[in-house]
Amino acid sequence: MKTSPVLYKICFCLTRFAIGIFYGLNVSGIENIPVGPALICANHSSMIDPFLIAFAFGINCQMHIIAKKELFKIPLLAQLIRKLGMICVDRGILDAKATKTTLSYLKKDEKVLIFPEGTRVSEDDSVAAKNGAIKIAEHVGVPLVPVFLPRKKPLFRRIPLIIGAPYIVEKPLVKRTQDDYAVLSDLLMGRIKSLNPGEWQTRGSKFKVKNRSM
Repeated sequence: MKTSPVLYKICFCLTRFAIGIFYGLNVSGIENIPVGPALICANHSSMIDPFLIAFAFGINCQMHIIAKKELFKIPLLAQLIRKLGMICVDRGILDAKATKTTLSYLKKDEKVLIFPEGTRVSEDDSVAAKNGAIKIAEHVGVPLVPVFLPRKKPLFRRIPLIIGAPYIVEKPLVKRTQDDYAVLSDLLMGRIKSLNPGEWQTRGSKFKVKNRSM
């Protein structure tokens, strides 16, 4: 299905207004957003994470979000999110169709948001990162951009969102093993977690953003 940039911008404004009633956002690292295609990789603990990341990157950067297939089983919602450019993935299998769709967007110089943990993870949980982001980035040669959000997001508080420096996964001379990819995926999650600012300011105006006017 062909995506609609106009519809994306309309939904961007509506959801930013609605979520902005309850949450503030304080973004740093705007200068790390690369021009052109990239895989945006973030930790994941809440349903609002994709929205907050999209807000941080701005209305003119259509974010193609990789989302679980269950969302695409709801008829009207499925049509909407496909028009918005979201990518359906079956988390229980090696989903070749989702990979192909992701590659097609990257080859069009667009950005794709992926959560390497593969699911929402609470504060006390720990899961092994999936290898998909590393394999795709290696295959296409696009940068990985680590993004950190705190797992706890108190209502009516400003939440820090940190965009880290992009980096490239070089193609190896010898084919990598699954263990090699597992190590690289863990290193990606390490880069994301290393952006954790620790204590942050939780009072003040909503959606105060450093280096970007929203």
